[in-house]
Amino acid sequence: MKAYHPILRLIVLAPLIAGALALFSVGCATKKAGRGGAFAAPVVVEQALSMDVPVELRQIGTVEAINTVAITARVGGQLVRVGFTEGRNVRKGEVLFQIDPAPYRAALAQARANLERDKAALSNASADVARYRDLVQKDYVTRQTYDAAVSTAAETKAMVDADSAAAQTASLNLAYCTIAAPITGRTGPLLVKQGNLVVANGATPLVTINQIEPIYVSFAIPEQQLSEVRARRRQGELPVTTYLPSDSTKMFQGSLTFVDNTVDPTTGTVLLKASFANAEGVLWPGLYVKVALVLTTIRNATVVPAAAVQTSQQGNFVYVVAPGDTAQLRPIEMGPSYLQWVVVDKGVASGEKVVTDGQLGIRQGMRVMVKTGLMSAAAGGGRHQ
Repeated sequence: MKAYHPILRLIVLAPLIAGALALFSVGCATKKAGRGGAFAAPVVVEQALSMDVPVELRQIGTVEAINTVAITARVGGQLVRVGFTEGRNVRKGEVLFQIDPAPYRAALAQARANLERDKAALSNASADVARYRDLVQKDYVTRQTYDAAVSTAAETKAMVDADSAAAQTASLNLAYCTIAAPITGRTGPLLVKQGNLVVANGATPLVTINQIEPIYVSFAIPEQQLSEVRARRRQGELPVTTYLPSDSTKMFQGSLTFVDNTVDPTTGTVLLKASFANAEGVLWPGLYVKVALVLTTIRNATVVPAAAVQTSQQGNFVYVVAPGDTAQLRPIEMGPSYLQWVVVDKGVASGEKVVTDGQLGIRQGMRVMVKTGLMSAAAGGGRHQ
């Protein structure tokens, strides 16, 4: 075998020796960190806060108009004017349509003329009755003649009554030529254009108006929660919050105004409705929204971010950063959740720092390097109203 020069041996062995020293150094550092040495695991922490937390029932709801009116014509004729722009708001009493009134104006004039004619006839017949009443008592006319005069006066009176009713009907038909909005609301598409003939009480409406200020949001809750909702409602008004599906930060405040009087046997749910002012007109009929029905409010509850809560076989726990920047495992008893927060009934006090990111790299008593999160700052560090 060839004999290597001692210098060549050192050159060959130098990398192996350096690698061994590096592995030994890492192992020592790891053991030192495990024994509470200088190594600190980086974690993100948030502060536990004290705030008023609403206890909510969350469901998906549907926006619906409080009132919907399909406008149809009561009289037929040519549509001579449309007084609004489709898709715009209209106010109660605003003129929407004008049907040609000429035929109905003529019918009213004829009905009034017939009424005046028969009133004159009634006046003459009444005078005959008065005159014959005196004559029949003196036997100047027969009883039969008097009875005929009375009958004629009665028939004429009936004709006058019929003419009066016909005149009232003609007047109404003329008024029906002008169609005004019965409610304030938003118009839909115009289904009959100006110049077309419309039919009285036709199957197709001229336009549909939806009242959207205020507006309803309907949603269903499980029948098991009905008793609690009714009990809370007897104590006072129940607030309801609605969130847009596209933007959960934009909230609308309303109140529960309707609880159905029956449970749907097919779904085991009860229909509820909440009213919202909807002054900005953002809530639109048919829109799906997130609904939160507030049953009560927990005052001065201690809350932590939901990201801080961990689960093990022993239950829920969080890591709290104790003095000296060491991790302390705390079992907790959880209450309800609210937005990104979780109520902690026991285990954490307000003001303590809990770990929200980096839990997998730490354990009980381990030193940590703290990075402050953003949720505590966003909450203002104080009570949430």
